[in-house]
Amino acid sequence: MKNVLWVSLLAASATTIAGCHGGEPAATPGTTQTMQARVVESQEQQVPVSLRSTGTVHARETAVVSAQVMGRIQQVMVREGDSVRAGQALVVLDDATLHAQVEQAQAGVKSALNMQAAAQTNAALAASTLSRYKQLESEKSVSPQEMDEVSRRAEAAAASLEAARAQTDAARAQESGARTTMSYTRLVAPFAGVVTARMADPGTMAAPGVPLLQVDQAGALQLDATVDESAIGTIHQGMKVQVAIDGAGSTSMTGTVAEIVPAADPSSHSFLVKIDLPSSTQLRAGMYGTAEFANGSRQAILIPRSAVVLRGSLACAYVLDGQGIAQLRYLTLGAAQGNLVEVLSGISSGEKLVDAPSDRDLGGKRIEVQQ
Repeated sequence: MKNVLWVSLLAASATTIAGCHGGEPAATPGTTQTMQARVVESQEQQVPVSLRSTGTVHARETAVVSAQVMGRIQQVMVREGDSVRAGQALVVLDDATLHAQVEQAQAGVKSALNMQAAAQTNAALAASTLSRYKQLESEKSVSPQEMDEVSRRAEAAAASLEAARAQTDAARAQESGARTTMSYTRLVAPFAGVVTARMADPGTMAAPGVPLLQVDQAGALQLDATVDESAIGTIHQGMKVQVAIDGAGSTSMTGTVAEIVPAADPSSHSFLVKIDLPSSTQLRAGMYGTAEFANGSRQAILIPRSAVVLRGSLACAYVLDGQGIAQLRYLTLGAAQGNLVEVLSGISSGEKLVDAPSDRDLGGKRIEVQQ
């Protein structure tokens, strides 16, 4: 019994000594830990509503160069990526056959001119004879029959001259047509631009309508975007549009609606909208892009993006209750609005949240606002 009493007294003395040395008492069950953190508040604001549409970057003008006559290709003078000027020769076809046709037409013109000269001489002679016979007729020196014969010969000579002149005109038109056809053997650039496709090589046959080259006009490009028919009424020519082009950097650019194709695609029930893009060395035809058309505004709840915590693929935030206790709450986020992000569900307007919680586990802890 004495030994038990002695041990109890030693334990009591140790407790008293520890208290006198100012040791910090351990947190008892039910005590809430307090931590300092910055606190922000969710806000309800008007946010713009946008209509998003995708499309492809194109040149404002694109020409597919093809032959107008059948012929074997002698030269293709450009390759993909070459810059060309308006009127520059791109493809040359064999013109031997057409050159022969031009020479034949020239010979026809020469023959027609000779026939015209002969007819003109006959007509002049017939007119002179008719004039003399008219003088003799006034002197009663010729018979009416002779006068009729001379008149008819003069009329026939004049008609022959007109026919010869018409034949000459036809021969000249044939020569002009032959020269024009021969000029089709030299294909030129319709405008200044860049060759974006080459579909033929020397030695192959060119046929009318078969593409040989594609040339994109130089200068600023356009984004051809498709817009559903239900939203086309909100878009108008001259409207400013925010455009993001994949492959041209993350910076968005401002485009302008240049044209709205008036007829919808019957299969997709969508309209083609052409958007002028600002000049940029990073833009290339064929790039994929996204356009955002402004479409009014709506009420939304926004919180700073810095208050969002990611738990795997889930978005969360530490929300303070009425006693300042942080509770981890899962959120459904919408589009970002600068440094803010829209919350579709999980938070109401006016609630307080922990800002920049980093990796700290704040669940169940009392948050003291850090100044």
